[in-house]
Amino acid sequence: MSLRSIRNHSVDRSAGRHAARYASIAVILSLAACGGDKKTINDLESHVPPVETLYNNGIDALRDQRYALSAAEFDVLQQNYPYSAYVANAQLMGGYAYYLQDKYPDAVQQLDRFLELHPTSPDAAYAFYLRALCYYEQVAEVQRDQQGTIEAMNALEEVITRFPQSPYARDAQLKVDLCRDHLAGKEMLVGRYYEQQRSYHSAVNRYQRVVQDFQTTNHVPEALERLVEVYLDLGLTDQAHRTAAVLSYNYPGSKWYRYAYDTLRSKHLLSADTPAPHAGPDKVSAKSADANADGARPLAKAPPPPSEVRARRGFFSRVWHSVF
Repeated sequence: MSLRSIRNHSVDRSAGRHAARYASIAVILSLAACGGDKKTINDLESHVPPVETLYNNGIDALRDQRYALSAAEFDVLQQNYPYSAYVANAQLMGGYAYYLQDKYPDAVQQLDRFLELHPTSPDAAYAFYLRALCYYEQVAEVQRDQQGTIEAMNALEEVITRFPQSPYARDAQLKVDLCRDHLAGKEMLVGRYYEQQRSYHSAVNRYQRVVQDFQTTNHVPEALERLVEVYLDLGLTDQAHRTAAVLSYNYPGSKWYRYAYDTLRSKHLLSADTPAPHAGPDKVSAKSADANADGARPLAKAPPPPSEVRARRGFFSRVWHSVF
């Protein structure tokens, strides 16, 4: 429903205000149970402050890192002054306050509401970006289901597609690459399991997917080396030689080519044109140690936006003008 239709919709204003006030008190009481500022809570229980006061209090609480109180102030503002010019900023800042508490579903709900009502806002790019971060920071460890990683990648790609020239597009692309690396790590984890269980055809499918669908990730050299191993176990020496050739051409100095080369040599399968591995600084004492660390590292926590707060008094007092 658009803002114009909301304004034109006939409602019982008096009953709506009473219901909103009771809802506001419920929000603050729940905050009190979590150890919020009792003085502020008692003040809000007795009366609903003016809209500007609520907004200023929310910004002040956000600056003081009292994120639960900040979110409550913005919620009370939205419930009691739904047609105020402060509502858009309250939705955006409320979403940010929930984000800082790691309450990602609540943050996404606020941001979705903001984007639905203000799709052409100058802050829409930031709202999409913050929404994507909420999904990104819920990415599960590589051992667990990766549906959340796919959702995060889709949300980040939406930022890139909608706002390619925005300051958020580059960071979103970096995080997309990390998501892809994470998904490739999951494929490698499953592929190694199948290989250990001697389910070689299933392992080949996993390793080939990494090579074909995640070519820009760090997992490709290992996937190629693992394919050499599996092909040799299956007796497919031609495929093993061709895969080793791809590995030597693209990653001649990697430890993974050294592993493949040593495997071929141990089986007396080196041909005259098989190049020796280049000397490199990345030798490891145990192949298994690398495999255990691979793909299981946690994704880095994104820096919290915004980086600057510029405040002004007046009708749009203490509006958060810069989000990055």
